Amino acid sequence: MKPFRPTAIVVALALLTLAMGLAGCGEKSEDGTAGSEPLSVTLDFYPNPDHAGIYMAQKLGYFRDAGLDVSIHTPSDPAAPIKQAAAGHTDLAISYEPEVLLADEKGLDVVAVGALVDTPLTSMIWLQQSKIGGIGDLRGKTIATAGIPYQDAYLKTILARANLSLSDVKVVNVGYGLLPAIVSGRAQAMLGGFLNVEGVDLRERGEDPVVTPVDQLGVPTYNELVLVAQRDRLEDDPEAIRLFLAALERGTAAAVASPNATTDALLQANPDLDPKLTSAEVKATLPLLAPKRPGHPFGYMNPAQWQKFIDWMRDNEVIASQPAPSQVLSNDYLPGRIPE
Repeated sequence: MKPFRPTAIVVALALLTLAMGLAGCGEKSEDGTAGSEPLSVTLDFYPNPDHAGIYMAQKLGYFRDAGLDVSIHTPSDPAAPIKQAAAGHTDLAISYEPEVLLADEKGLDVVAVGALVDTPLTSMIWLQQSKIGGIGDLRGKTIATAGIPYQDAYLKTILARANLSLSDVKVVNVGYGLLPAIVSGRAQAMLGGFLNVEGVDLRERGEDPVVTPVDQLGVPTYNELVLVAQRDRLEDDPEAIRLFLAALERGTAAAVASPNATTDALLQANPDLDPKLTSAEVKATLPLLAPKRPGHPFGYMNPAQWQKFIDWMRDNEVIASQPAPSQVLSNDYLPGRIPE
């Protein structure tokens, strides 16, 4: 019998432990960080100031600090991200509260898990030179829209405040051509532009726009931009979503504190952006990203507010059902939130 050699056993156990540790590390991310969990995020549009918190979290390494290897994707179609989330092709997608309700209507099993912008950006916009003094002056005028069906209901609600109907105005679907339509005079007003994008762009052009968010014109307030995930994805790996949202909170705070650095991060992500215009849009957007609800965590979505918007969507025949807010949103994944 060979003599007992404790040193050999210790060495063998150490090697085994090291091998198991290396196996647990997984593949390295693109920046060389071992052990990071891949997580994909699909934007609602090309990179712009609405995504400031995401790009600052990426730039400053907050996602990496949280153990996540986040990849950010730009969609070819703004309607596609929520469908990709429902199909499990992306972990998170940026969408809009009305789109979440429409997705639920279609049977897509998605849940909003946090608000990026918790107030409407969609606005009615006209120029001072149009001599429009209020909604009542829209009678007989041409209104440019992006052709989004539920925004027809916005317009009906807005016009009704002045005892007008769609038959009292001329509505033209210009797709993405909202700015050219109003600047050229083809339309005297537009509905669908964002106050922090088209509204800012018009001011930078030297125009004098009147910009009014739709919730100041009779449409119930809602969350303009939300993060959406597939329900099964949430059940399979809830911690990754929580880590992402906590890192996003840090990124958003950093963006609010450093507008110039935020502008640089967006220009690096999207070199096609105009630096001067992007800087102006960032300054208009950052106050909208800051948490504004004392007593609630970053990204909080108000169920009672969602219920009012759901009721309005149903009353205006945009949706046929009336889902409970708990069916379409969850605040359980927000920073500091204890799951219910």
